[in-house]
Amino acid sequence: MKLNDILSASFNSAEWEAKGYLLPQFDIKAVAEKTHANPTWVHFGGGNIFRAFPAAILNDALNTGKYDRGVIVAETFDYEVIDKAYAPYNNLSLAVSLCSDGNIEKKVIASVTEALKADYQFADWQRLVEIFRNPSLQMISFTITEKGYTYNEADLARGLQPVFAMGKVCALLLERFRAGALPLTVQSMDNCSHNGDKVKAGILAYAERWTADGLVPAEFLDYLKGGAVTYPWSMIDKITPRPHSKVKELLAADGFEDNDYIETEKHTFTAPFVNAEEVQYLVIEDNYTNGRPPLELGGTLYTTREIVDQVETMKVTTCLNPLHTAMSIYGCMLDYTLISAEMADDDLRSFIQKIGYIEAMPVVTDPGVLNPYEFIGDVINKRLPNPFMPDAPQRIACDTSQKLPIRFGETLRKYHERGLDKKNLVLIPLTLAGYARYLKGVKDNGETFEPSPDPMLAELQAIVAPLEIGRPDQDWSCLRSLYSRKDVFGVDLYEIGLGAQVEGMVKELYAGPGAVRATLHKYTHAR
Repeated sequence: MKLNDILSASFNSAEWEAKGYLLPQFDIKAVAEKTHANPTWVHFGGGNIFRAFPAAILNDALNTGKYDRGVIVAETFDYEVIDKAYAPYNNLSLAVSLCSDGNIEKKVIASVTEALKADYQFADWQRLVEIFRNPSLQMISFTITEKGYTYNEADLARGLQPVFAMGKVCALLLERFRAGALPLTVQSMDNCSHNGDKVKAGILAYAERWTADGLVPAEFLDYLKGGAVTYPWSMIDKITPRPHSKVKELLAADGFEDNDYIETEKHTFTAPFVNAEEVQYLVIEDNYTNGRPPLELGGTLYTTREIVDQVETMKVTTCLNPLHTAMSIYGCMLDYTLISAEMADDDLRSFIQKIGYIEAMPVVTDPGVLNPYEFIGDVINKRLPNPFMPDAPQRIACDTSQKLPIRFGETLRKYHERGLDKKNLVLIPLTLAGYARYLKGVKDNGETFEPSPDPMLAELQAIVAPLEIGRPDQDWSCLRSLYSRKDVFGVDLYEIGLGAQVEGMVKELYAGPGAVRATLHKYTHAR
């Protein structure tokens, strides 16, 4: 069983279907031909998340028979991905959904019709120019990570042949401008807040520099700013880890031969198959100037910018990110190395359930398109316990000082501003108290551990340095220096009336070996 077998005139689907493989229900060749002649969508970033999510959504849309155009992928960073993960398999791939019950779902993805290297040194560049000059193009999108939207002075100074992704995209948009200032939507699908603004800022940085240097007419900048080109926000959420050894073994047992690991010189880890969690969300601001692919046929939710922002806020301040951070702080101290294992711990499971459902929910704005309670339910019952997700509390604990102001500070600020009863706040304060104990780098059993990298780690550790575990009579005054830090917690905990409560919890956590477990158990089961 090989992916390229599917394109053979003699392909027999019976064996694949008998083993649970979902095959394309559309004419792959016809879709490729129509897309080549009149493309509608180019996606920048050919990594695992693209194949597992946007490309898979389009595949579902094509399977309905209500659409007939594929997606063209363009890689801006690691060109070996095109050579090794796309070209040998005629752009086909296998998307494997990793279910929380231990089962897997297998779907052949055939929605990618071309895979191009987005760089001037390759002949593919001329094909991209041709595509961008075609009036049929509706959308370009991105999964290049937040750092992909960056630029620097050296690249800006390269003129019309930049190296960074945003510069290359700006050069292609210049071609579309020259073809008649044709409309287009520039759609970020990266997991960062207000992502449309980030891609817009990156593109405009190049356009403004080129205009100032006299390389392009001022009208080009007007084209990018004036409404013909739009930059909608989106919220995307799906975990796509590296190819999993267990998945490789399961596919091999089926007789599926395209299961080799691929590691490029730039250390991109991929394979002909891509594995990802079963749960996924893509919510997009519906602000398109030249039409768009009907991704709602594959489950995408289109809405307003305001609602996209509400969904993002719901996720980041209540339904997912705070739960991750709470688990990471206590998971490190309780010597866990897997989030999925933490979910089998009754104290930790109750801890995050009550943070989400009870303490944070009163200040959540229901966006309407996604139910907050159902979102948390998926997080707790499907996502975090998933045995295929080898995520570690140590990884999630990276940069905790930068996460606390948003993940918890926003909730505390809203409680204070709205005059809500802070007596309902128990486990969020316990999370913040746990941070003072975590900074000591001592597990609950007394062994030391190395706190995860954080730009403020040394500074914050210095604040709690005078504290000793097992010394109830010591001077605790340093805690005021910590918990009054608005840059760390988003609020001054003393100003909003929670400082003394958090200090009391810190003292309990510092009582001695076993105190972390005892304190966690006490407060999670107190209500």
